[in-house]
Amino acid sequence: MLRKCLAEFLGTAILVTFGCGAAAWGASAMPETQGASYVGIALAFGLCIVALAYSIGNVSGCHVNPAVSFAMLINGKMTPAEFFGYVVAQCCGAIVGSLIMIAIFINTNGSLALHGFGTNGYGEYSAAGIGAGNAIIVEIVLTFVFVFAICGVTSKECYSNVAGIVIGLTLTLVHIVGLPLTGTSVNPARSLGAAVGAAMSGETAALGQVWVFLIAPMFGAALAALFWKIIGAEEQPKAPAKAKAAAVSEPLPKVREIKKNSDNKPKTTTNASASARKKSNKKRK
Repeated sequence: MLRKCLAEFLGTAILVTFGCGAAAWGASAMPETQGASYVGIALAFGLCIVALAYSIGNVSGCHVNPAVSFAMLINGKMTPAEFFGYVVAQCCGAIVGSLIMIAIFINTNGSLALHGFGTNGYGEYSAAGIGAGNAIIVEIVLTFVFVFAICGVTSKECYSNVAGIVIGLTLTLVHIVGLPLTGTSVNPARSLGAAVGAAMSGETAALGQVWVFLIAPMFGAALAALFWKIIGAEEQPKAPAKAKAAAVSEPLPKVREIKKNSDNKPKTTTNASASARKKSNKKRK
């Protein structure tokens, strides 16, 4: 369990450092080409997940996301104690990742707080200016798509070779769609880490809005897990009618054998008595 939690801690720290770092540093380096930077940020998150999936995936499953862990809990793939340990490790790793960003950026000319620190937001902190209600819907839908893909690609062992690529590309997709809207969370730990880092740099607005990105992704993950349980469950094959009939008639040969043996006994006795009569007749003669 300790090895798994350490892997989740390290993986989430790397995800926040590279993913949120790309968002913050990209915005400061390319302010005129915001559209192009969206693709770059999305690829940073997606490629980071691909790298982590093939490095710590065989240790902890590479959740690096409380929403993913919650879906695995619902699907019975982890215990409540494991879920709690994973979430604590992920949140701590995300905060450490934001501290690494501060340490890297502190001696540069830019300001992490000025360029958003890779945080999520709505209202004036959303590029599209969407409200809190719309932000909740966006995060539920994006997380549903992301977690549903994870449930599907991890359902069979034969998909294991491509699972990391599929998950990474799906995360890239939801980021391309969601970055202009909410900054794309789909990961409560990533949102919490970025908001705490921004608060340490003097920008507390993200910390006041982070509740949306803690709740909505968990709800979207729960929907994805429950929906997968409905359509992804394999049906048990029904036994053929002939097999059932054979199972019912299996004891009958034993009954027949007993009857046959019981029928032979009288015949044996009759033959013995006939030979005895023949011997007595010979003696009389």
